[in-house]
Amino acid sequence: MNEEASAPAEKRSLDTLAAIGCSKVVAGLWRVREWNMSAALLKRYVQESMTLGVTTFDHADIYGGGEVEALFGDALTQTPSLRDRMQIVSKAGIRPRGSSAGAVRVKHYDTSRAYLQAAVERSLQRLKTDHLDLFLIHRPDHLANNDEIADAAESLIRQGKIRAFGVSNFTTRQFDSLRAKVPLATNQIEFSPFELQALDDDVFTGLSSASVSPMIWSALGGGRLFSETDELALLLRRELTTLAEKYNASSWVSIVYAWIFTLPCAPYLLVGSRRVESLQQALEGLRIGLSREDWYAILEAARGKPVP
Repeated sequence: MNEEASAPAEKRSLDTLAAIGCSKVVAGLWRVREWNMSAALLKRYVQESMTLGVTTFDHADIYGGGEVEALFGDALTQTPSLRDRMQIVSKAGIRPRGSSAGAVRVKHYDTSRAYLQAAVERSLQRLKTDHLDLFLIHRPDHLANNDEIADAAESLIRQGKIRAFGVSNFTTRQFDSLRAKVPLATNQIEFSPFELQALDDDVFTGLSSASVSPMIWSALGGGRLFSETDELALLLRRELTTLAEKYNASSWVSIVYAWIFTLPCAPYLLVGSRRVESLQQALEGLRIGLSREDWYAILEAARGKPVP
């Protein structure tokens, strides 16, 4: 491993996402196939996003069975100069049945050195680029060999195939165990007012201690916040709407994003919508400074009971 990898982990993981230029709001592209966009329309979406300051785009090899990365690559070939002004994130390690990496009998996870290296090569080919700015292990692998993963990551960085390495959906112990072997830039975590496990399990506290910022996905609870029949969602929306008026926000959605950006772990936030307005709402949330009391008021409404 290189000299950086042999240094103490606490000295190696400071604000890597900022160092590689990631925008605080990240465009998540897992639903691109549902958007029914042509390469030309996707290119326009990318350009509009970048004009707003959203320059980071999140992928995974399993999104659309590889088709999402391929469509994005086709969009980039129309205006190659966009690549130098953006950051591309991709993930690998999940092998579903019907995988683009070859048929498998049972869905499983694969973080072997050979598989991770091959997965990066396939993503680069589909994206029509020579490097990923950030490469993540998509899910924890029960058969993971952390030394092997570290060797794969360091090799990919030395080859210039990736600029930084991280994980997604790891527990604190899983994150710390791998981080002892190789620098980790982030941990992509599901978090929303209806998914609070990262708070309850001290995942964010652990990341803060490591000076590593999480990337948050499914910030709107997978759409639950928009439900007209979910009583808790209705009560929470009422609180969010009141706060939107207080902070002169354009939407209660911006207050949800503000609530997440208030976390001391300095999160980055994925927005998976084809609507540029959704990115604008997230950017608005980044600028809103919620009071401590209002932050806890949202937590209380989300849990449906007083803060203990």
